[in-house]
Amino acid sequence: MDGAVSRAEQVAREDLVMFINACFSCTGQREFYNDARGQSVSIDFLHAYILGNYRRLYARTLAAGINHFNQAQIVLNLLATGKQTPAEDRREEGALISATLRTLPPQRAFRVLETLRERRVNNRRTRAIVRQFLAGRSGLEFDAIKYRAKLRATVAHAHLKLPGELNPFLFHGWKKRVFTTPLLETFRRAHIDPRAVFELPFTVAEGLAHTLRIPRDEFLRRIEPRLTAGERLRLQDAATRAEEHLAIDLGQAPLTRLALYVLSLDGETRRARRDELHAALERAAARTLRRASVSLGRVAAVLDNSYSSSGSAEKHRRPLGVALGAHYLLAASAREYRAFWTSPPEEPLLVHARGQTDLATPLLDALEWRPDLVVVVSDGYDNDPPNAVAEVTRVFRTKLDPARRTTIIHTNPVFASEHLAPRTLGARVPTVGVRDAEDLPTVLGFARFAEGAVPLTELETYLAARVRRLLEGTP
Repeated sequence: MDGAVSRAEQVAREDLVMFINACFSCTGQREFYNDARGQSVSIDFLHAYILGNYRRLYARTLAAGINHFNQAQIVLNLLATGKQTPAEDRREEGALISATLRTLPPQRAFRVLETLRERRVNNRRTRAIVRQFLAGRSGLEFDAIKYRAKLRATVAHAHLKLPGELNPFLFHGWKKRVFTTPLLETFRRAHIDPRAVFELPFTVAEGLAHTLRIPRDEFLRRIEPRLTAGERLRLQDAATRAEEHLAIDLGQAPLTRLALYVLSLDGETRRARRDELHAALERAAARTLRRASVSLGRVAAVLDNSYSSSGSAEKHRRPLGVALGAHYLLAASAREYRAFWTSPPEEPLLVHARGQTDLATPLLDALEWRPDLVVVVSDGYDNDPPNAVAEVTRVFRTKLDPARRTTIIHTNPVFASEHLAPRTLGARVPTVGVRDAEDLPTVLGFARFAEGAVPLTELETYLAARVRRLLEGTP
């Protein structure tokens, strides 16, 4: 009997670890080796399986630090199956859903609400959560413009009445009246007077500029003072093609987004701006660690910059961007640090994706340095020669380091749909998924569960602690 219980607990732990790993890395988008359809089918199956078998832990996964795509899927699935929630879990589940909606990017949160309408999910709990979410929004006037169709559908579906002039704006012909709310009136006026377009936030003004046929180069030049740091980064490629040069504030960009911006620049530009870009990446890593500190000892990073790290059309250069961001983050958090690339660049800022994936050589070099921790950042396609890392780690663990003085962790930014998980580097190296380099402090804490030695009860305790921190608003 005890053996059957232990086996059931082992299966449950393996299921949950696989699911959380998938939720760290999978976004349903095309990867270098997998198409979007395969990604979508695999992750949908995992969500349905875990929801049906481990509902409480499925809900608690919302607090585990997973990516926004999977947070949104969990919220939708929980609300759509509310009748199946055990009475003792209703309060916590509702609180987790509300807290997650508040932290999602607005476009994702409103897409969740719109999907609820499409699926005809309209129970009392759903309406209460929608009402609470909208009441907590500080910029509903902006939401009414930027997400007008989604907000209108949500308000109608949940039978709500918004304050001030928002309901008339959404439902009663906003073009036919003058508003006292400045942003709503500016939006109305911009349809008549093109000069008012440049008084609007960029994400609203861009669509209007296209409708009013304002030339793109003129629009970018005149709207530039209103751009946020994130918008400047996203527009950089388009601005370059239009021969416009946006002044980008590198001081506030998130680490991975900044790494991707650096990788979008040609080698000559990177060399010319080396000191500026290097300092910006160091500051971004320091900001990340202030939010989620991790103190490490002697750390070696094995970083994959093979050709597959160039990513896909939907996730262009993301694996390489995660590797570059991880390099700066680990350097900032370690007492001693060395980086070992698959194709060593002249310096990290000049890294490019090229060649086959030879992880064994840099791993051997890293182990020779005798670090406390080795972090491998790779998509897991170890093909030069195939499966060499598995053999290296087998020999290392059985012959050279049976006491496990050196910890080896594989962090993988790519979801392999055929495995329902990020691809591994063999049984002796735990693999955890990541989407951004900023996930590293979280996944390093989670990695011990991927090794298979930690019981289900400890995983449950870990998730419960993450839930408490989320609901209390602590990092």
